[in-house]
Amino acid sequence: MQRARPPVRTAALWTALAVSLATALSGCSDTDPAAQRQTVTVYTSFQLQGPQRTLSEGIVNGIRLALDQAGGRAGRFDVALRSLDDATAEAGRWDPGRTSANARQAVADPTAIAYLGEFNSGASAISIPILNRAGIPQVSPGNTAVGLTSPEAGAEAGEPDKYYPTGQRTYLRVVPRDTVQGTALARLMLERGCKRVFLLNDRELFGAGLARNVEAAAQDIGLRILENREMDPRAANYADLVAVAAASQADCVVFAGSTPSNAVQLFRDLAAGLPGAWLFGPDGVAESAFTDPAQGGIPAEAAARTLITAPTLSPAHYGPLGQAFFEDYRRTYGDRSPEPYAIYGYEAMSLVLDAIERAGARGDECAAVLEQLMRTQDRSSVLGTYSIDERGDTTLTDYGVYRVTGGQLEFASVIRGDRPTAG
Repeated sequence: MQRARPPVRTAALWTALAVSLATALSGCSDTDPAAQRQTVTVYTSFQLQGPQRTLSEGIVNGIRLALDQAGGRAGRFDVALRSLDDATAEAGRWDPGRTSANARQAVADPTAIAYLGEFNSGASAISIPILNRAGIPQVSPGNTAVGLTSPEAGAEAGEPDKYYPTGQRTYLRVVPRDTVQGTALARLMLERGCKRVFLLNDRELFGAGLARNVEAAAQDIGLRILENREMDPRAANYADLVAVAAASQADCVVFAGSTPSNAVQLFRDLAAGLPGAWLFGPDGVAESAFTDPAQGGIPAEAAARTLITAPTLSPAHYGPLGQAFFEDYRRTYGDRSPEPYAIYGYEAMSLVLDAIERAGARGDECAAVLEQLMRTQDRSSVLGTYSIDERGDTTLTDYGVYRVTGGQLEFASVIRGDRPTAG
């Protein structure tokens, strides 16, 4: 039986008490100026083992580069970095228990000022409520699932409110959500002449939501989606799915999911069973673990017909700040082609450092830093100029289209991901 909801005033009182208790037990309580902390800590939580290790290392490298260039300081405060792993060797990918433990570790630290993570939207669905109860600001450089911030198309029932038990938004992201990516994928397939599209999703929060976004965007532009079918990430092969796609006379197949969901095997089987079809993937496979055969990635015959969307553009498509990032990253880490999300890691940390500085004497208070993060307007950054809206979403909408050449992602073009408006 469903319990009756308390009266509004009572609910508000209990929410206020819960927030007060949570922040009192964390590093986010108001600070007495006489006992002001000199050092604050930024936590990160990404997959540091398994197929997405290289991608995550690129993000963390970008985060470290931003902090190093700031001299390890923001305003009047020293800033420490604590890098955590949300994957386990047993799972080979992000793990719910590990993700929960990471968030709780940040909550238990009285110096915690912000939490950067995660890359996987399903992981952030676990960490957001924990951090929200403690009032710790969370910035993701990689989450794109719509329901983390918005109830619009692609969200599941109860999203996003179920992630914010205090009723206050404490999470934001510098990467566009999947209404944007779904539109970009649909437009890309239309540009490539797709007439009959077979859609697969990996049943994860990200993949299932993105598939719904692709369907909605395809309907808007008159692109025919034959079927939105789930795939089993643990299957030995996908001969049965390929047979269904072939029988449907699909000329294009789009996968909504990520590399750890057996994406390499899926694309290998699709390339063999649908020799004339284009194959499309999202940012979840925009990494060397998917593209490079030397790292277990897709074979050349699949790569030749694969196009991938990712929110990172080529250096030439960024302004001076973005171009400087790529040069600084190359000089620091010796990598001319960083993983696509490295620049988003850099911007996530840069935004937090800027918010701490803007908070002035209250830069060691989570509430003050969160307020500044959510006030971000017309920020000039390595990604270009953007704002953060009231839900915590960025206003950026451009996506990059990538080919797979010689095991590497090769930038092909920019495609807009903003939804068409009626009228």
